[in-house]
Amino acid sequence: MTDSTGLGPEDSKIITLARSARARNGVPEGAAVRDETGRTYVAGTVELDSLKLSALQTAVAMAVASGAQSLEAAAVVTAADAPAAADRAAVRDLGGPDTPVLLAGPDGTLKSTTPAG
Repeated sequence: MTDSTGLGPEDSKIITLARSARARNGVPEGAAVRDETGRTYVAGTVELDSLKLSALQTAVAMAVASGAQSLEAAAVVTAADAPAAADRAAVRDLGGPDTPVLLAGPDGTLKSTTPAG
């Protein structure tokens, strides 16, 4: 089953989680990834003097640190028009080139779906 955007419930869920992380933490981006077992990892942008990671890079790192072997999908909520190349590379490293990267605006509206490839 899909919603009016053509997304299934699991993809809608990771967009909602990413949007919530962005709002809750007051950061420029929120992201969520879903691993091969269906577990989700949610993160916001990290901006420390010694460490700077996008929300999607942070979510991928959390998945890896938790033992994920692969990714089924990734979502980022941002004002940007396209997922950053470094974000797609992080998703590709864990999920492979065909892993979908869902890009949504701050209101949660899907803007695009791009393979990590």
